[in-house]
Amino acid sequence: MKVMILSINYWPEVAGIGAFTTYRAEYLAAAGHDVEVCTAFPYYPEWKVPPGYAAKLAATEERNGVRIFRSYAYIPNPVTSLKRVLHEGSFIASSMIRAVARKRPDVLLVVSPPLGLAMNAILLSRLWRIPYVFDVEDLQPDSAAELSMLPSWALRLLYKVEKAAYRHAALVTTLTDGMRNRIVGKGIPAEKVELLEPRVDDSLFDIEPHEGSAFRRRYGLENKFLATHSGNMGVKQGLDVIVDAAAQNRPDDSMQFLLVGDGAACGRIRRRVAELELRNVRFLPLLEASDFRGLLAASDICLVTQQKSVSDIVFPSKIVTYLAAGRPVIASVNFDCEIAQTIRESGAGRVVAPEDGAALLAAIQEFRGADLGEYRQSAREYASRRWSSARVLGHLERNLLSAASSVTNSLAQEGSIR
Repeated sequence: MKVMILSINYWPEVAGIGAFTTYRAEYLAAAGHDVEVCTAFPYYPEWKVPPGYAAKLAATEERNGVRIFRSYAYIPNPVTSLKRVLHEGSFIASSMIRAVARKRPDVLLVVSPPLGLAMNAILLSRLWRIPYVFDVEDLQPDSAAELSMLPSWALRLLYKVEKAAYRHAALVTTLTDGMRNRIVGKGIPAEKVELLEPRVDDSLFDIEPHEGSAFRRRYGLENKFLATHSGNMGVKQGLDVIVDAAAQNRPDDSMQFLLVGDGAACGRIRRRVAELELRNVRFLPLLEASDFRGLLAASDICLVTQQKSVSDIVFPSKIVTYLAAGRPVIASVNFDCEIAQTIRESGAGRVVAPEDGAALLAAIQEFRGADLGEYRQSAREYASRRWSSARVLGHLERNLLSAASSVTNSLAQEGSIR
C-alpha cells in the first residue's frame, strides 16, 4: 500500500501532533508500506524554525524509511488568531503544490489541525480517485468557539469546512471517546468514525531512578519536591493556575514548580512569574531525549492543566507520556472531560477544579505526604494496557488498508459494469 500523509507537524518535533504523525508513518514504513509525508519545516512548540531549516521554500529528506517533503509555512511569533490563519493558509497552499507533484498513492491520511487541509484532501481524492482518512487531533472549530478566538463569520466558515471534511472522508479517526462522540453528534454516521488513540513510547516503561538523580544534580534540584508541567505552553493549557499555586506556596522553598517547553503563552507566563518574583517556579526549554527521561524520573508529580472553557476538544499527548513513565498526575481540568475520566480510570492521580490554584496546591501537598508507589504502578499498568504500540498502530494499519481496498473494489466493479 502506498500512503501519503498530509500533516503540518512532523519529526524532529517531539511534542503533540508531530510525535503522533512520526511514529505512525514510521510504523507503516517498517511494516512494508510505501510512505510519504508532506509537511512543514519544524517550528513547534517554539514557533521558530531552527537554523538548519530556515530560509527554505522546500526540502526533501528521508528518515526510517519515510520520504519527507517539506514546504514553506509562515511562522508567526508572537502568535495571534489572524497570524495563525495566515500560518495555516500558507502551508495548505504550499503543501498542495508538493503533494500534487507526487505520484498517485493508494490512500491519503490527513491530519487536522489545520482543518483547512481537508480542502487539499478533497481535491486530491477527486483528482486521483482515491480515499482519504481524516484524522482529528483537535476539534479546531469547537476549540476556537470555546476560547472565543475567532469572529462569528470565521467560525461559520470553519464549521462548513469541517462538515465537508467529514462528509467526503472514507473514514474519520480521532483520539478519544469524548471527541468521537462530538463528531458523531455533528451528524456523522457512528460507523464512519473510528477511535485511533495515541500509542505509548515503550521505552518509557524502563525509566530508572538513577536517571532522575542525574537530572536533579545537573539542574541543581537535589532535595526539591518537583511538580512538573511539560510540553506546549499555549492558551488552552491555562498555565496561570500553576503560577497561582506557586504564589500561594511562596514561603516553602522545598517545592519547585518546573515548566518545561515553549509555546504561544510562554512569554506571558514568564513575565507574570517575574512580576510576582516567584523563585519556586523554574522554566526549562524543550529537552533532548535523555534529559527528558531524566525529567520524568525526577518529577514527583506531573501536572496537566486546561482552561475551564476547554472540554473534550483535545487530548494532550503528555497524559500518555506521564502514565507510561509511572508518574502520579494531578489534572486541573473539567471533571467530566476525557482527561479527568482517564485519570480516574487509571488510578494514577487526582482531578481538581480548573483555574483553581488553591485546589491544585492542596492536591500537590496531599500527594507530597503520601506513598506514591501505588499511583506509579497503576499509571504504568494502565498505559501498557490501553496504549500499547501493537494494538494502536495495528488498528491504524488495518483502517488504512480497509479504506484503500474499498475504493479499489469499487473501481473494479465500475470497470466490469462498463
